[in-house]
Amino acid sequence: MGLTQQTGPTLAGTDLPLEQFVLPGRARRRELIGRLALLAADMVAVVGSIVLVAEVTNSPRATWALAVLPLYAVIAKTAGLYDRDNFVIHKTTLDEAPVLVAVVSIFTLFVQGARAVEFQGRSNPFLFWGVLVAALIALRGLARFLTVRLTGSERVLVVGDAPTTALVKRKLAADTSLNAMVVGRVSARPGSPRFGDNLLGTVDDLPAVIQEHSIERVIVSPTAEGDEDGVDIIRLATATGVRVAVLPRLLEVIGTSVEFDDLGGRLVLGLRGFGLAPSSRVLKRSFDIVVTTTLLIAVSPLLLLIALAVKLTSPGPVLFRQTRVGRHGREFQLLKFRTMVKDAEAQKDLLMQHNEAAPLFKIANDPRTTPIGRFLRRYALDELPQLFSVLRGDMSLVGPRPLITQEDRMFTGWQRRRYHVAPGITGPWQILGSSRVPVEDMLTLDYLYCSSWSLWLDAKILARTVPYVLGRNSGEHNPEPR
Repeated sequence: MGLTQQTGPTLAGTDLPLEQFVLPGRARRRELIGRLALLAADMVAVVGSIVLVAEVTNSPRATWALAVLPLYAVIAKTAGLYDRDNFVIHKTTLDEAPVLVAVVSIFTLFVQGARAVEFQGRSNPFLFWGVLVAALIALRGLARFLTVRLTGSERVLVVGDAPTTALVKRKLAADTSLNAMVVGRVSARPGSPRFGDNLLGTVDDLPAVIQEHSIERVIVSPTAEGDEDGVDIIRLATATGVRVAVLPRLLEVIGTSVEFDDLGGRLVLGLRGFGLAPSSRVLKRSFDIVVTTTLLIAVSPLLLLIALAVKLTSPGPVLFRQTRVGRHGREFQLLKFRTMVKDAEAQKDLLMQHNEAAPLFKIANDPRTTPIGRFLRRYALDELPQLFSVLRGDMSLVGPRPLITQEDRMFTGWQRRRYHVAPGITGPWQILGSSRVPVEDMLTLDYLYCSSWSLWLDAKILARTVPYVLGRNSGEHNPEPR
């Protein structure tokens, strides 16, 4: 590389000085902007919440709000709320919401105990707590949105084979909020041939490639080729000073519901059993009933208007009924507002050549769709009758996509474990943009959903469904099979 002799410490396995391997300047700038944006969002949320609650409740001493800002910053820093974004690619406020709730709870107790800010009335501290949680989630989300647009894309290098690199590129391209781009890959096999798609070298060249291409993050797929557990590769990558992420195939089986255990100084992962425990089923079902009942009461006038619009604009029934496969493989009748012409099923074979998602049947701009049907599909309004299926217990608000009988026959073995829970109106596959995510990934996502279920996971998926539905265009919408 033409480097002169160095006298300082060097990176293990190379003759390159350690001081050369620090986070690139653009990465440090991105991290600084991100931290400052989150800190500013937190400060505005704290001050704004105190002033708002004080004004609403006529509480005194709201002008002392500035005095408690350092206290909140210390608690948030201790909880890692300013550090997590630097280590993950998917920076989302919803994932940190449970930590935010805990931090706000501690902060509220400190503020009340020290009487730094006095809220008159017993319920006012709880009002402050609720307002602050909502403000933090909203403003932190805005801060991350602005940070993505103020900073360039993160430069990513993949250590692994070509298929893994293609997978990472596809995932990053499908979600612009990730704000990252794959520059290329290096082979995990030392001494392997230096040619191929996006191949920049081998793991032996990793430090040099990182420097030459200004890499900011390395994604390691250790099981794809070469070193089976990738320990040496990961150590080498972290030693270069860049951010490192790992794609362990183990997570395709265990999901994220693991507990770190200690066995005489040896790290052990404790796994919970697959599926939902009886108490979890009761909790999920109770959540479905409460939320669905509330939604049906709220949207009942809209249901009537849609029914009239469907009936008056095209001949045929208002509702479309189709047999789907539900929990434990039991069949049920799925209900939707009819969005296609009356003889749509008879035309399916003629359109098979335009199918975009084999082995499933999907056409983004299906010619069988009626004008009012296109509008209903674009905003998922045609799926509102499924709320009645949730009340009956045939479906859940969140769960795997319900398959038609023909699709169900294509899947065997572990793929059928997706039927451990009731199918959902929305789910992990749907909010990622199902027209962009292969069926193989759908099956893995459904399996991981069943193995990692929590009530908070359902709440996050529901929360992400709203912006997904409102933000997509008609070309992105994934029509259901007909």
